[in-house]
Amino acid sequence: RRRNDRIISASALMQAVVDQASAIARSNEAVLLLGPSGSGRKHVARAIHQWSARAAGPLVELSVFGMAEAIQLRELFGDGTSTSGATGGAFGRAEGGSLAIEGAEFLSPASLARLGTAIREAAGSATRARVLATVSTTTAADLSVLPGQRIQIAPLADRTEDILPLAAHFLAEFAVADSVEIVGFSVDARRWLIEEPWTGNVRELRERIRQAIRLAGRGAISAEALMLSTEGDEVPSFKDAKRAFETRYVEGLLRRCSGNISRAARMAKKDRKDFYDVIRRTGVDPGQFRG
Repeated sequence: RRRNDRIISASALMQAVVDQASAIARSNEAVLLLGPSGSGRKHVARAIHQWSARAAGPLVELSVFGMAEAIQLRELFGDGTSTSGATGGAFGRAEGGSLAIEGAEFLSPASLARLGTAIREAAGSATRARVLATVSTTTAADLSVLPGQRIQIAPLADRTEDILPLAAHFLAEFAVADSVEIVGFSVDARRWLIEEPWTGNVRELRERIRQAIRLAGRGAISAEALMLSTEGDEVPSFKDAKRAFETRYVEGLLRRCSGNISRAARMAKKDRKDFYDVIRRTGVDPGQFRG
């Protein structure tokens, strides 16, 4: 698989998702991807598109969260009056490809009914847009009006075997993007990566590793850089914890900027003088990062 459409997994639960998605990709059926926010629903939707015969066609992504009914109808179909057909809006732009609707549980009853009609009208067609809709399992929305296959994606806490492979994948991704030398995770970090509840699922894991790389800069990623709790550790005062974070943050920025204070201040979105005050407060010497 290409890097951007691979699904990283080691668990039986996620392997079942991959097998189901791969099989469904060969059809033209609509797909509802159910699971908690951040679990990877959007990534699976993109993979289904890339694995399908529609890969050369457009992938149009539309989030309907917070939209009023009239706006939903206009964004989806190009108008708010017609009761059938799907030739305008996102549906029109996605012809010959896929339309990924994020947050289908937020669609109004009228939008759901119209969407169901559009899906049935497009059934079996290789030229009409194929719907790939993500749905949160934490809502009570009745989506029975929507035809198509269902794929259930479990929260990350239920598939702990995926945590370390995903963490390694994100580590490599961000290390290359940030041009830093990272050699992996410390023993404590690996242990506590698995122990963490990950209420934000894969999205939270990805963001935590992105921030850890910016703090660590090089070497092995520690549990502290990941901001994970460790068993038996004495809880520091808020003042000490804030100072420790500022120190790691300043060191990470200066390392990335080769000790250039002005550039580091711009990255931190702070005035140079204010940032210099932070440096003095932490006791970090910018000179040690200049090559």
